[in-house]
Amino acid sequence: MMFAKLTAPFLLLIAPAVAHAQAEDPAATQVSTLLEQRAKDVVAVFNGAKRAEEVFAEPFLAQVSPDMLIQLNSQLSAQFGPIIGVESVTPTGPFTATVAIRFERAVGRGPMTLSGEEPNFVVGLLLNDFQPIDDTLEKIQADIEALPGRASVLYAPVSGGEPILAMDENGQYAIGSTFKLYVLSALSRSIAAGEHSWDEVVRLDRSSFPSGQMQDWPEGAPVTLHTLATMMISISDNTATDMLIDVVGRDAIEAELRATGHSDPDRTLPFLSTLELFGLKGDIDRGTGYVAATEADQRRLLDEFAEEIDGNPASIMPPTFSKPTAIDTLEWFASGQDLRQLVQRMVEGGDDTALSIMAVSPGLSYAQQNKWDYVGYKGGSEPGVLNLTWLLRRDDGVARILTMSWNNTEASVDQTAFELLAQRILALEE
Repeated sequence: MMFAKLTAPFLLLIAPAVAHAQAEDPAATQVSTLLEQRAKDVVAVFNGAKRAEEVFAEPFLAQVSPDMLIQLNSQLSAQFGPIIGVESVTPTGPFTATVAIRFERAVGRGPMTLSGEEPNFVVGLLLNDFQPIDDTLEKIQADIEALPGRASVLYAPVSGGEPILAMDENGQYAIGSTFKLYVLSALSRSIAAGEHSWDEVVRLDRSSFPSGQMQDWPEGAPVTLHTLATMMISISDNTATDMLIDVVGRDAIEAELRATGHSDPDRTLPFLSTLELFGLKGDIDRGTGYVAATEADQRRLLDEFAEEIDGNPASIMPPTFSKPTAIDTLEWFASGQDLRQLVQRMVEGGDDTALSIMAVSPGLSYAQQNKWDYVGYKGGSEPGVLNLTWLLRRDDGVARILTMSWNNTEASVDQTAFELLAQRILALEE
């Protein structure tokens, strides 16, 4: 799904909470033995020694199929080597524990939940904290260089200085929904200038395709700019985004993009709404003609397109997004350094509201969040496109950016693999 909101990275195995009868609590030793055995069973599933149906409850497998477990194991093994065994099991309740599973080059930790009914199958497993063993920037860089397509990484202080890791940080990449940070920054500047306010109320008068929820809200519903911005960043709501582009104005957002020092603004301008991009990609002949036009003609074509569709998704044929579609021509583009300069401008602008909105969905597990005083996040994806961008601050007050882009015009990219690489980068700083 285009521009889908990225889940918290490193969320590898998850099943919904399920209601179950609570049996009488067994003795502590029995609890420990049961939990340890199930942790070993999980490892056995990964190693192919047990079938998933012998270990995981049906509600779990309805969300995470046996084939998905095989795929996840393959992704983990590619990053951390083969699974070795259970490192530790720490009971946290009658049927819950924190498990640590040892791979060749890392230990993965997270909560595990068993059913309270025999045979006490696993109903929840969340490996969300990986601690690499003997990892190095050189190893991470080699793994990134081996990715199909092209990739960029910049992990550096926001205000400049020597980067911790920089790979093709000046290259232009399609960034998907991370472009919404430019909209947030332009909105923040407009509010600071007194043109708008966070509590200003507007009425929904347009919609787009998902990701998001607001496309299903009633037409004319009153919403504040704060609500629109929060929906745009936290769940990557496309309708909220297009509403804000209309409120702030395309010209103002383009001025903000230039003000950040973007190294190649012509690559992204005119600044498209999500519905416009859907329409151009859905009708590829129209999209090809748009790309070939001059910027002046592109603006004229967008005006004509706006009159034609009138903010109504039913007026266009959406793209199928079964494979990468014009990701090197019809997209929003930025380099790692461009995004660093954008984030720096937002930090130096001093708008705590904008930064608090960035922190609603921090894109890290609770265990990882606790290692930082502040975590802000925005990501973006479509087939062949992935961007992960974090604004991070520790108790020393120094803000850092980790921004990673991966483009492949030939095939979809592996989100989990890229997120694991991000976790490895962050783990080196601990």
